[in-house]
Formats: sequence, C-alpha cells, structure tokens
Amino acid sequence: MRVIASAGQDTGPATIYPRFHSAVALAQLTRWLADLGPRSAVLDISGPRSRAAEVAADSGHRVLRVIDPGMTPPTCVTGVPAVVADGTGLPFLADGSADAVIAEDRTLSMRLGAEDLVAEIARVLRPGGRVLACVDSLTFGMALLAEQHRWPHLVDVPNADVVLIPWPDGTITRCYGAEQLRELFTGSGLEVSWIRSRTVFSPRTVSYLLSRDPTSFSKLVNAELRARSDDSLGSQLITCCVKKGLPPSPAYRLRRSRFAWQGTQRAVAGRASRRGSGTWPPQSTQHP
Repeated sequence: MRVIASAGQDTGPATIYPRFHSAVALAQLTRWLADLGPRSAVLDISGPRSRAAEVAADSGHRVLRVIDPGMTPPTCVTGVPAVVADGTGLPFLADGSADAVIAEDRTLSMRLGAEDLVAEIARVLRPGGRVLACVDSLTFGMALLAEQHRWPHLVDVPNADVVLIPWPDGTITRCYGAEQLRELFTGSGLEVSWIRSRTVFSPRTVSYLLSRDPTSFSKLVNAELRARSDDSLGSQLITCCVKKGLPPSPAYRLRRSRFAWQGTQRAVAGRASRRGSGTWPPQSTQHP
C-alpha cells in the first residue's frame, strides 16, 4: 500500500514534522483498518483531534464515536453516531459488541487510571476483536521533564511503575515504555500483537530531507512505514492487541454486531431522555 501525501507550501521546521507525523498516523490507521473484516463494528474512543471515526467510516465500517464530556468536541462525521460519555467506562455497551476499538490521539495517556478503561475495552470486544492504541512514550515524558529542569524526577523515570508527567499548563500525561504498555493490556486479558514507535525518523531528519527535496514527502512517509521500529525512539508508541479466543463465524458476527450497535443507540437515547442533566444530555447524545 502506498501513501499519497503532499508537502504543501509550508516547508519550515515548525510545520513540516507535524504534517509528516499526521500523514504517518493516517497511513498506519488505514493499514490496520484494512485488516479488519468487512463492515466491522468499530468503537472509536480516540481523543478530539483524531480522524479515526471518519477514516473508519470511509473504509466501509460501522462506527460508534464516544466523546468524553471534558474534552473539546471533535468535528461530527456525517453518518457516524456519537455518544457523550465519561471515558473511564463503557457501561452502555454490551459484552462482546465491538469487532474493533480505536484509542488514538493519546486517549490512554490522558486517562491516568487507564487500567479501568482497558478492562472495559476488553469486555466490549468480541473474541478475536482488535485494539489499536496510541500513547505518549517515556522518551516524550523525559523530554518534558528536562525542559522543566525537573532533574530528580527525570532520574526516577526508568524505575517507576507508573509515569505521570506534568505539562507546563498544569495538565498531566501518563507515559509508557514498551513493557509498561504491554502489561497494561495483558493485565486485562488482551494479547499484544506488536508495539512500535509512531515515527522512527526524528524531526531534524524529516526537516533536513524535505528541505533538500520538498517533493519527497510521500516517499518519506512510505519509508517510515517500512522502517524497522525501535520502541525507545519517538514521542509516541502505538500498539495492536487482540482479545484471546476464537471469533464467531462471519455471518453470525455481522448479525450480532448490527443488533448490538442498534440496541446501543436506542438504549443511550432512552437514558439521555430520562436524564436531562446527566452524563448523556439529550442535545448531544447522538449526532446525525
């Protein structure tokens, strides 16, 4: 699979790498979605900047978007139902109702107690269902600490079981090494297929190569996808996990997933209509 991307007009170092990073993330998501069965039931719990719901819907899958009320609402995607719900749990979804879950845009780094959310992901996945997740890496966390001159904390990072890093604006991100990320998912009974850095090429490398040849943007993205991953590099880690157990037959899965998704929409809509000021307000429960 080749990725078509354009360098555009902006070629400064402040604009090149973010666009490169986004293009790589889109390509990785597209490849992952291509491995799912046709018209899979996909649950998207990604952060507000993610385009995962749109990309999954355009790929022919049936998508349910979960939006945390504390986050800036993402742009609604036509034809994709959305539920406003506390991202620490998914009580409105039945067991085994999802074929796949996407947790892009740092969802599990913004949840400091991510174990509870991962347990919910494991519950709603069918046997054989898959997860794609993106988190902040230890490399990123250590860089933040260094920028803030928190040297004693920086020394403690490699030995910590849970690494919580403060941002200058007062927010906190949870950062993971490869083993910590693996333990997060295996602790809920999920099997880790792979873990890799989101990007291997550094911002300086990308800026240098594109300054020499701005037309090589798509080639550089495809080179990144083929590069051997080193999970000690990059500001983010991505992982693919699978729920253990044999999946049901394709025909049964399609009927069951469609029914579960439709039931979810009715149940959430009913709950919202009874709770005018609750977790799912009527005016924002579902978006056409």
